[in-house]
Amino acid sequence: MKNSLKWGIPILFLLAACQGSLLPNLPDDDTVLDGPIPGLTEAELNQHSLGDLAFGRVFGETEGLGPIFVSNACITCHQGDGKGHPFTTLTRFGKMTASGFDPMIAEGGPQLQPFAISNYPGEYIPSGATGVAKFMAPAVTGLGLVELVSDADILTYADPQDSNGDGISGVASYIEAPDYFQPKPWHIPVNGKYIGRFGRKAGAIDLTHQTVSAYFNDMGISSEFHPEDIYNIQSGIFSGDNAPEPEVSLAELNQVVFYLQTLKVPPRRNAEDAAIQSGENIFLTTGCASCHRPEMKTQSSPVIVLSEKTFYPYSDFLLHDLGTGLDDGYTEGSATTSEWRTTPLWGLGLSASTQGNTARYLHDGRAKTLTEAIHLHGGEGAKSRENFQNLTASDQELLLQFLESL
Repeated sequence: MKNSLKWGIPILFLLAACQGSLLPNLPDDDTVLDGPIPGLTEAELNQHSLGDLAFGRVFGETEGLGPIFVSNACITCHQGDGKGHPFTTLTRFGKMTASGFDPMIAEGGPQLQPFAISNYPGEYIPSGATGVAKFMAPAVTGLGLVELVSDADILTYADPQDSNGDGISGVASYIEAPDYFQPKPWHIPVNGKYIGRFGRKAGAIDLTHQTVSAYFNDMGISSEFHPEDIYNIQSGIFSGDNAPEPEVSLAELNQVVFYLQTLKVPPRRNAEDAAIQSGENIFLTTGCASCHRPEMKTQSSPVIVLSEKTFYPYSDFLLHDLGTGLDDGYTEGSATTSEWRTTPLWGLGLSASTQGNTARYLHDGRAKTLTEAIHLHGGEGAKSRENFQNLTASDQELLLQFLESL
């Protein structure tokens, strides 16, 4: 007893003195993407925490994974709530026919599920596919604000006929709503379809739609809204796993949706720096903001911190034709094969932190630098690309510094 007292007290003092060097320091809030949006109530923070746990849940065969799948957890494709990396890239395919694009559902399309549970075959891309696209998972931060933008505000920027002659003709992506979709007052139906705003081709209308689809297509997890298992149609094997349906409860699914709705906005850095402000002015004068609209506003929400807020995603959430260089021959919804939803630029400067310290840009991560990503913009982005190329080297650097600050 005496010995334990003799050594115990000095050790406690030593630990206290060295705590700063022995324990890891938390990263500064403006250097990470993940975290709840400030201002949530205690009850909302508790709900957010439950969603955080569910987002990180790893599914196995006994929990209902598969029988075919891409990943076994939401967080696998969204490390740190950021963008995905080449190891978790989704593959989608289909074929163009005389009557339009065929997602090849009868042959396992439109998404490839290459992995499978024990004694079950994974999928392959069928030989008839004419379009194959790689989709790198986008970051999931700030999505609750995006969900609350009214259809009318999005349509404000649409110009299908390019009536103003600026070469930009953004169009809304109209998606057939699933049975469980509950439209809000600001949703505007057109022939029974609604504007999609999530995903590379804007194929999901709201975060419930996006989450249900991800559980089913990415992990083979059934829910109340998608109660059946996904099967390998290509092999004619329709036996599922042994887990009872639904494999994720409605409560857990809603927790994940709330988690996504209440993730913080990607933090800006050095916004008051003179060089950053000069780069922002150059960004505006090159025409980049014609698609990457800086400012949006939300509608009313029961989550007060999300309600009627102005935020800065740098996107119009419309589809734009980016030319043949980014045409993968694949599409979904009302988009053409060369049309892509304007990717929000917020969080751009923190991309590398969730991608193994190597940032990758565009829908499939093919661009290794921001300059390369800009050079690959064709179609409606060609004029802005040319304006960037005509800048002096110093002005190009200022614009890139601004993008890195987002």
